[in-house]
Amino acid sequence: MTPEAVDPITLSVVRGVLETTQREMTLALEKTARSSVFNLAHDYSTALFDAKPEMILQGQDIPIHLGSLIPAMKAVAGFFGDDINEGDLILHNDPAYAGSHIIDTCMYKPVFYRGELVFWTVCKGHLTDIGGPVPAGYNPAATEIYAEGLRIPPVKIWDRGKPRHDVLNLLLTNMRARRDQEGDFNALIGACQVGERNLLALIEKYGIEAVKACIGELLDMADRQMRTLIRAVPDGRYQGTAILEDAGHGFGDFEISATVTIKDDTCHIAISSPPQVPYFINSYEGNSYSGVYLGLMMFAQLPPPYNEGLYRCVSVDMGPKGTLCNAREPAPHMNCTTTPMETLTDAVRLAFEQAAPAKVSASWGHANGCNIAGWDTRHDEEYVTMVLASIISGAGATPQQDGWHACGPECCFGALTSGDIELLEYSYPVIIHRYGLITDSGGAGAYRGGSGTCWEVEPLDKPMTFISFGEGRRIPAMGAAGARSALVEPKVGRIEIRRGDAVEVIRKNVIETIRPGERAANFNPGGGGYGDPFTRPVEKVVDDLKNGLVSVEGARADYGVVVTDAAALTVDHEATRRLRAR
Repeated sequence: MTPEAVDPITLSVVRGVLETTQREMTLALEKTARSSVFNLAHDYSTALFDAKPEMILQGQDIPIHLGSLIPAMKAVAGFFGDDINEGDLILHNDPAYAGSHIIDTCMYKPVFYRGELVFWTVCKGHLTDIGGPVPAGYNPAATEIYAEGLRIPPVKIWDRGKPRHDVLNLLLTNMRARRDQEGDFNALIGACQVGERNLLALIEKYGIEAVKACIGELLDMADRQMRTLIRAVPDGRYQGTAILEDAGHGFGDFEISATVTIKDDTCHIAISSPPQVPYFINSYEGNSYSGVYLGLMMFAQLPPPYNEGLYRCVSVDMGPKGTLCNAREPAPHMNCTTTPMETLTDAVRLAFEQAAPAKVSASWGHANGCNIAGWDTRHDEEYVTMVLASIISGAGATPQQDGWHACGPECCFGALTSGDIELLEYSYPVIIHRYGLITDSGGAGAYRGGSGTCWEVEPLDKPMTFISFGEGRRIPAMGAAGARSALVEPKVGRIEIRRGDAVEVIRKNVIETIRPGERAANFNPGGGGYGDPFTRPVEKVVDDLKNGLVSVEGARADYGVVVTDAAALTVDHEATRRLRAR
């Protein structure tokens, strides 16, 4: 069968099987994983590749994982060349081989049918630890990658169907909370096997040639959709620039720019970023593809299928080696999937919006979170985890609606989940005193940005290591179409550490020890607003007041709405009219 001759019913069924296979792989990860990062927060992604290897389906998972899987899969397959056999399973995390950051560990399983390599099933997940001097991997003091954790170039952990126990033991011995890491490894392995099982059953039912023809048509379908979109954009060069704030490293703010060149149905994206720095915000090239593709897809808003065909008409230049978005070894990089990726995403999105202003939308809140580690006396073992609930920020507003609350950060685009507070307290020896929306955190606009969240924790009976990462603690999420915020403080992130009656406010990335009786609270930024906030209907501002999303002060400063009775929420409409007119 040729793609032109693909039967539409067969195409629909094959497409459905591929999509169901991907979803079943993610469910296998959720239901069998050990750590809360996997089974509660869902910080993992899955994808299917053909033998070329070309991505034939990306999961609707974590965007900052998926773009980097395309060059990573090619790097891994190229490393082994002809030495790929039935029953192999390959592990990899190294950014020098197009990985994202080393805490995101990826497994690749070649799928053979009657002796022929036909597919790859791929799973990537954020381990709770990867070794190194700081629990959970994020080391704000690192000046090179060797001070961050264990780099794993492509290595076989199964060889022709036999597990390499020696290699697995070597890797797990170098990681904290081994039981969690081993459980998550097994979950990744199982998910790859689920994908293999379903793909082989698909081939048995429809035949390899029919399946290949359907996949070819799905790739072409995505290609046509992207080309149609780009062809509708006027030819020309468009530029977007976003600011990456100084998060305490002392190098000042950075500009990241994207220049988009549209010609007919093709698009070239050139990235300009400053030289790399001895701090953990550098991004290697493979990871930066995720940021570029996320910015493109935020603009494109195309329907499925989502596969590598989307990017056939898109070429990317990350700039010279040794820069912030195209780092060279041994640059430290652990924070790269959030910082600078969200700034890179904003730059690309802004460039496209210069080309098509009607598709403009506001930025989502950037990641500003924490990791925790310590000793669990209940099980007499070490615990360590990335607290994904702590990075849940607000979504940006659009020309049609307010931003969603507690849906970010931008790099994950709604795919992360917080998990139940009770399950986190069950999993780790902590008390979570607060997890809720922050008043006045959503960016002001005719459509308001989504609210960010506050996550506050106290260790039970042993000191706890608290590591912060990210940014967005000084510069709020960008609004659009005339949006502006007068009350900025609640719209940016911060950390508050309470020791007795003293409260310390921290706006940089630190490693702190929190003792029983002390608390650490992480405040996340909200999303940007859309349009002039003084045109927001007064009744909507009053509704936000009733729901605790906006304060009386915020109503006046951000929206020009004057409330005379805070308890009754009585609005002085004449004073409001005069204030807005000024």
